[in-house]
Amino acid sequence: MKPNRFALAAGTLALTAAVAYAQMNTYTTSNIAATPVGKTFVQVLNDLNKYYLHPVDQDKLLRGAIQGALGSLDDEFTYYSEPEKNQIDAQNLQGSFGGIGVTLVAANPDGTGGKIDNVYKGNAAAKVGVQIGDVFVKVGDKDVMTAKLDDIVKLVRGPLNSKVTVTFARNGKPYTVEMTRSQVNIVSVEETILPGNIGYIALNTFYNEKVSEQFRAAIADMKKKNVQKLILDLRDNGGGLLNAGVDVADQFMQTGNIVSLRDRSGKTQVYGKASRAASDYTGKLVVLVNKNSASASEVVSGALQDVKRATVIGEQTFGKGVAQIPIDLPDGGKVAIVANEWLTPNGRQIHKKGITPDIVVKDTRYTVPFNFTGSGAEPGKTITLQVEGKPVTVTADKDGKFTYTGEVKRPARSSTQGEAVVDVQGDAILRKALETLK
Repeated sequence: MKPNRFALAAGTLALTAAVAYAQMNTYTTSNIAATPVGKTFVQVLNDLNKYYLHPVDQDKLLRGAIQGALGSLDDEFTYYSEPEKNQIDAQNLQGSFGGIGVTLVAANPDGTGGKIDNVYKGNAAAKVGVQIGDVFVKVGDKDVMTAKLDDIVKLVRGPLNSKVTVTFARNGKPYTVEMTRSQVNIVSVEETILPGNIGYIALNTFYNEKVSEQFRAAIADMKKKNVQKLILDLRDNGGGLLNAGVDVADQFMQTGNIVSLRDRSGKTQVYGKASRAASDYTGKLVVLVNKNSASASEVVSGALQDVKRATVIGEQTFGKGVAQIPIDLPDGGKVAIVANEWLTPNGRQIHKKGITPDIVVKDTRYTVPFNFTGSGAEPGKTITLQVEGKPVTVTADKDGKFTYTGEVKRPARSSTQGEAVVDVQGDAILRKALETLK
C-alpha cells in the first residue's frame, strides 16, 4: 500500500462524520417523548401491546419502526440491515468464511429459492459432484424451496470442519449429499490474456477487504507477462469500499486527485490522491462499464476518464454518486447513512446521472429470455406449448392466467477462482475494446 492513503481516508471520513453528528438532534430513551410526535410514537407502541388482537413480536415491531424512520427519507442508500443479513454481509466483506464453495442465484421468478450458479474447484461442493443448475431443496431438515436467498446462504455457511447435509434437485430428481465446510475465500478479481497479449482483468465487486491485494497481484501478473494493453472490466460491479476504489484507480494514475467528498454544508475535501509507484501500470488502458456499474466502479471509471488515462467503453453507468457511513448497532445489525456526495477529479457530480462512456456500446451478453402470458384457461389446467421446438408446460392460476419465462442466458464462468472466461464473439463491448486497443 502506498503510504498515508488510508490514514488520509480514515481521517476525512471521521471528520465528515463528526460534522454530521454535531448538526443532528440527539435522541435518548429519556427525551424521545419530549415532543408531541415523539410522545405519539411511544403511545402507539404501548397501545399496540395493550390492545392488538394477536401477540406482538417486539423485535419485529421495533425493527419495523426503524425501517419506517429510514424509509421516510426516501433514500434507497440509507438503510438498516437486520442482524442475520448483516452477519452475511460481514463475512462477504472479510472475504472468507466456512462454506461449501458455491455461488447462488434465486431459483424462482419471485426471487426465492436457491440455485447453483457456479461451483469452485477444490471445495466441498465440487468434491461431492454438485453441479451448476442444481436447485436447493433442503438444508438439513429445513425445506428451502421458497426460502429467501440470504436464509439459504446462512444455513449453508457455518464453522470450519462442521458438516452440512443438503438435498438438491437436478433435472427434477432429488439427491442428498453431506459436506464438510472448509474455508472459502472470495476472489473478486479474474484475469486472462487475450490474443495479441492484451490483458483482461474483471473486478466483480469492491465489497471485499481483500480486493486491493487481489487487484495488485493481478496487475503485477500483467506486468510480469509484459502486457502493454489492458482491459479493465467493471461491468455489473455495484461498488463497495470507497478506499478500494481509490486504490484501484491509483494503480493507473501517477498524480492528481482521484475523488473528493462534499458534505451537506457544501464543504469539499479530497478523499484520495494518486501517487507514483513502481508497481503502477502505465500501458494503454480501456475500461468497460454497463448500467450496473455503480459507486466505486464509477469512482474508478470517472477518475480515469477525467484525467484521460483510459478510454471508457460501454453503457451509461448506474449513477450512485453518494457515500455512506456504516454504523454497527447494539442488536448486531447495521445502518448505512448517506453522509456525502462524491465528485470526480474535474468536479463532476454523477448521482442519478451516471458516467457517459467515451464510446457507447450496448451490452449484448444478456438477452431478454423468451416469455409469454395468457388468460382464459380453466383454473388449474395445464397447457403445453411448443417453444423453439421443445414442449413447455404451464399451469393456469385460480383466475385462469398463465405465464412462462425462459432461462436467462448465463455467461460462461470458470470453476477456477481468479480465472476469467470471455466470449469475444457474443460480447459487443469487449469486441469494441479490442478494436480500440488494436
